[in-house]
Amino acid sequence: MTGLSPLQQLQAAVAAVPGPDDASLAAVTDRASSVVRPAGAFARLDDVAIWLGGWQRRPDPLVRRPAVVIFGGDHGVAARGVSAYPTEVTAAMAGAIAGGVATSSVLADANGAILTFVDVGIGEPTNDFTVEDAMSPERFAASWNAGRDAIAELDTDLLILGELGIGNTTAAAAVAAGLYGGSARDWVGRGTGVDDEGLERKRQTVDAGLARFANEAPAPLDVLRRVGGTELVAMAGAATEARRRSIPVLLDGFIATAAMATIERAMPGALDHALAGHCSTEPGHRRLLDALGKRPLLDLDLRLGEASGALVALSIVASAAASVTNVATFAEAEVAGPS
Repeated sequence: MTGLSPLQQLQAAVAAVPGPDDASLAAVTDRASSVVRPAGAFARLDDVAIWLGGWQRRPDPLVRRPAVVIFGGDHGVAARGVSAYPTEVTAAMAGAIAGGVATSSVLADANGAILTFVDVGIGEPTNDFTVEDAMSPERFAASWNAGRDAIAELDTDLLILGELGIGNTTAAAAVAAGLYGGSARDWVGRGTGVDDEGLERKRQTVDAGLARFANEAPAPLDVLRRVGGTELVAMAGAATEARRRSIPVLLDGFIATAAMATIERAMPGALDHALAGHCSTEPGHRRLLDALGKRPLLDLDLRLGEASGALVALSIVASAAASVTNVATFAEAEVAGPS
């Protein structure tokens, strides 16, 4: 898809894989209704297994090769005091991931997932979106393609996308408001744990960014370019490549969900291959999941990011698949079924 714009790449990805495999959906649905347990006892987990089988295009879904890709970038608006931590923490956390001692590293190891980190702008912050667009079209395209390239050759059957970037809950709130409307108060939370003054600065920053196109109706991907961040763009590009390859995606927190909501708004149905791993404490996250019609698997008051919430939910998806694929049916076990 070299030479195509991000929107054209998204359109091509959805055209290539318009939906899950019907035969696999039917096969997993049939098996889930026949395994040795009372009908409906694992209803929601069965739905997860059916979803996974449809997008893996297999009648026997299992999580065999989970992968996590985390993108990192810095934000110009961080200089406005919207985070409890300085910008330098982004690079420090990237080092912790590389050293295998970050939360995401430990969770990936515990769940047998391969973790890859991709730097798409650490030390090269985006523009302050209160005064100018966060990214030029060229930088947007480069970040998008970096996301696609990270997934293009990845050997995985379930993908988790995550992020690092001090200031990125501010960018996520601005993106969400730009996509779905409302003011900063509807979308902005405390992120890394800012105090009341910091929360008000975040709200003012988001409102200032939104005011720059208050009389316009920018396209969803343009909203992402104007108030987002390089790591958000990379996640959206990665989710698009995953759709092209029919790789199921497990969504992480508010930032990842806001990034990938842009492709759903750009082309309804583009995010059908994604399941919500959890709902964070950010007030905008639940609002965003409701808008997307995605019910989270977990609600544990998490607010870390870096793919951590989805990694905690990974074992649920793996268990759901195994409890359909590997559990015997009544016929296989030669057990009498329900009368």
